Amino acid sequence: MSAVSAPTLPPSLDRPAGGAFQLIFTTLPALLRLTCGLVGAVVALAVRTPPVDTALLCGVVAVLTAWSVHYAGRALRVGIGPALVAVDVALTTATCLLIPRLVAPEVLPGEGSWVAVLASTTVINAQATAPARWSVPAGLLVTAGYAAGAGAAGNPTEATAHAATLLAQTGLAAMLTAVMRRWIGRADRAFADYQRLRRDALVARAARQAEREQNRDLHDTLLSTLTMVGLGAVPAGSALLRARAAADLRTLVDLAGTRSAPTGGPVAVDERLRAVLADRPEPPVRAELTPCEAPPKVAAALADATAAALANVARHAPGSTAMVRLSADAGAVVVEVVDDGPGFDPAAVPAHRYGLRESVRGRMSEVGGRAEVTSVPGAGTRIRLGWPHVG
Repeated sequence: MSAVSAPTLPPSLDRPAGGAFQLIFTTLPALLRLTCGLVGAVVALAVRTPPVDTALLCGVVAVLTAWSVHYAGRALRVGIGPALVAVDVALTTATCLLIPRLVAPEVLPGEGSWVAVLASTTVINAQATAPARWSVPAGLLVTAGYAAGAGAAGNPTEATAHAATLLAQTGLAAMLTAVMRRWIGRADRAFADYQRLRRDALVARAARQAEREQNRDLHDTLLSTLTMVGLGAVPAGSALLRARAAADLRTLVDLAGTRSAPTGGPVAVDERLRAVLADRPEPPVRAELTPCEAPPKVAAALADATAAALANVARHAPGSTAMVRLSADAGAVVVEVVDDGPGFDPAAVPAHRYGLRESVRGRMSEVGGRAEVTSVPGAGTRIRLGWPHVG
């Protein structure tokens, strides 16, 4: 039997939807701030008519441009934290209060000045990157700063109009972000539930597989020997009984976990079959084994299914002889087990019988192979094991 361990789950994202949200709402604000900073610098310096203070304007533009580059770089490297949002809001609010000395009166109306764009960018970025308990007050602070600056510049209409726009942007962006976070949270919880159910299913499947393999080995060895003893096919105290008992004891040791799952490169199927034949004193077997290789799990399945077939011969056809033939052609491996026993009707075998169903067919099916049983009462039995299974 091959020991079956609990499955190793592939690595998975802890919060896939939340991680995607965080990535998008970090990259977009970073690019928005960088674009606004660079374009805003050009626009701001384009109009310097009085009462614009040119020296102050150049200094503010230099600071904001440097900040925009730093903001974008840090956001893309490590994300946007509370400190980055706080400094961004503070710089924008201070700039809004300096509107009378930074924006020419002729470009202030219409909510299209570079400071108006700066304020809108900051408000939207804050809602996307900070919790609502901080982002909404930040939006209100920027709005108040813009209203105060535009009012001080002698344009109350602009102050009122763009303040209303900033309030709308704050509210809508905050609501949109809250809705997205809520649904993303639900998606992540659903994903976590799916991962848990999938893990439980894999563990349960591995446990069932281990149980099936243990049952197969017990059926093919220990239970088979006890059945033969009960039927009188193996005399008590005989060398044959001692040999079978020794082989069964080795199987019990394997069931305790000393045998590991077959791994590595291709192995010689003929060598595995010779080991099977050497370990089974009955029935007498003539072998024709063509050297060939197969993956470890396939070779193990072929050997174990062959052993199960020979155990059936010893149990149900005592005194008969058997032939084991191994051949390989175009990548396919075929093992035939033929005996000259009394034969049987495969269609009449009860569904609950374990031998052919699990020990032979089940083993081959698990590795992508097939087992065909041909038998007629009075004409012996032929079992053909083939891998891979070709339709």
